[in-house]
Amino acid sequence: MFRFEELDIWKLAIAYANDVYDLAEKIPSNEKYNLIGQLKSAVLSISNNIEEGSGTATVKNFKSFLDISIASTLETVNILHFAKQRGYISEEERSVFYNKAEEIVKKTRAFKNSLK
Repeated sequence: MFRFEELDIWKLAIAYANDVYDLAEKIPSNEKYNLIGQLKSAVLSISNNIEEGSGTATVKNFKSFLDISIASTLETVNILHFAKQRGYISEEERSVFYNKAEEIVKKTRAFKNSLK
């Protein structure tokens, strides 16, 4: 087993990505190469950066990847705000995903601060 597979933040990020992928199905297909692609890329970047950082040789590098993971989470939130404004998703859906993103950011920051 790889180190990242044991991390709760990675498990949360993977579950979040799966949920966002399902939500992306509600966005019109004419947004396939714009909004949907950007959304999927951003949400996958969350877990990808946790995974990549876990394989680096230094804590400093791992922390940098965790910062990128947090930034990708915020990018996902921003895209979902836009999708809501365009009427592609409901406020309730946006709020659910917003709360999940807050949890990921909070736990990622706590994990980052615990690294020595």
